[in-house]
Amino acid sequence: MTKIVRITTVAVVVFAMMALGAVISRSSPKGAPDAAHYMPQYTASGEMILPPDNIWREWVYVGAPFTPNALNNGKANFPEYHNVYIQPWAYEEYKKTGQFPEGTIMFKELQLTLGPAQNADGSQTQPSGRGYFPGAYNGADVSVKDSKRFAADGNWGYFDFNHFEPKLAHTKASPRGQCAFCHIENGAKKDEVWTQFYRLLDE
Repeated sequence: MTKIVRITTVAVVVFAMMALGAVISRSSPKGAPDAAHYMPQYTASGEMILPPDNIWREWVYVGAPFTPNALNNGKANFPEYHNVYIQPWAYEEYKKTGQFPEGTIMFKELQLTLGPAQNADGSQTQPSGRGYFPGAYNGADVSVKDSKRFAADGNWGYFDFNHFEPKLAHTKASPRGQCAFCHIENGAKKDEVWTQFYRLLDE
């Protein structure tokens, strides 16, 4: 009798686990991206694929450097807010080791200032005071750590998904002289990343 009870109990547990698996499968469709553990994806020709469904907005937000046109003789290299995100798994590894792991994505979603400008420096005056306020989204710049693919560029690949909307669905890595050179030669503090501009990465 005891043996039969044990067999029945095991059968019930197995059935429950199968039912739970079916529920999970239905709630997470096959092929759906896992935002927290997302890894870079590429086309067969090596172009990086834009992470789908704006999942970077579920990642860890590390900061938003901003150099407006009006403070740079009317033509800044990067006139938008750079809202920068990193995958949660990569951020956790960085906190533990102080190193960016392979597969780290630094996703910079570009965002224009709210317009039109009301003052000579491009600022507006709002109820909170005079300043700069986020406006429309304006494309994305993305960097990926991969020491095999991008060994010649400081172990990072740099991808321009348009400095305007809509973002490209996929794009090839930028030439060394366009992005990598600046990071390597001009003072990126750690592992070719400007961690000095992101307090969360520079604590």
